[in-house]
Amino acid sequence: MIQYFKNINHQTVAIDKPENGSWVNVLPPLKQEEFSELADQLDLPLDFLTDSLDIDERSRFEEDDNVKLVVIKTPTENNSFNESDAQYITIPIVIILTHNQIVTVNSFDNEAIKKFLHTFQNRHPDNRKMMALKIFEKIIQTYMQSLKEINHRRNLVEQRLYAANRNEELLQLMRIQKSLVYFVTALRSNEMLLMKIERTNFLGLNEDEKEFLADLIVDNSQALEMANIYTNILSSTLDAFASIIANNQNEVLRRLSVITIVLSFPVLVASIYGMNVPIPYKDSPYAFYIPVFLSLIISLVIGWFFLKRKIF
Repeated sequence: MIQYFKNINHQTVAIDKPENGSWVNVLPPLKQEEFSELADQLDLPLDFLTDSLDIDERSRFEEDDNVKLVVIKTPTENNSFNESDAQYITIPIVIILTHNQIVTVNSFDNEAIKKFLHTFQNRHPDNRKMMALKIFEKIIQTYMQSLKEINHRRNLVEQRLYAANRNEELLQLMRIQKSLVYFVTALRSNEMLLMKIERTNFLGLNEDEKEFLADLIVDNSQALEMANIYTNILSSTLDAFASIIANNQNEVLRRLSVITIVLSFPVLVASIYGMNVPIPYKDSPYAFYIPVFLSLIISLVIGWFFLKRKIF
């Protein structure tokens, strides 16, 4: 699906075809025929449009016949039905600066482009360089928001895990950990991309735009640091819970061993008095109570010994 927008009197207006100073937004479902038609209309390389189809496409920039391509990673919620998959993944957004328009291509619906659309009435589509920087800004803001949501989910899962050590909570923490791995990798790649754009001045920015890009690099570094901190906290948490679970398991096994030892002596006494051989006091009216009382005394003595040694 292809959307065309234009800013008229600070209002976002949907149009039927690309015009000078318009924004072209390509959303799924993506069709090869639409790509070919759009490439012909805007006079841009077809592979610039299809690069977004590769979910593992790295962050990079490229130029061909004065048409500039920027591929940057953005976070999105994972709609996979597999419960072991990450809750968030990162996908590429393709930003193309043509001769007269700015084009964005998305392999998935994502929040960064939605945020940009909501503020498009305040943009100046003729300044395509600043438009691209504003998209970068929305992407970084989306990372920040997603990281805060991930940290909130982690806290909730940990609280439930403190109350009951269940596999469901541990699996959720593992999904969050996978999400953070995606974020750290993508943010590091985006940081290298932005720094390279700044160093080479790929977009041809003026001084104010360079200063804005420098601020974006700082914000991206902050998001990367947040992702690293949350990753370290989660790794430490999982290690701590692994130690707690192992310690609890050892405690249960130790108590079961003590109970087995305490109960084995009454069984021994009963086995001895149950043998078909002459037994002392077998004719006594208290023949039944003697082994019972003896078993009870031995069990109490052994139990007291384990309690005194703090083994039980």
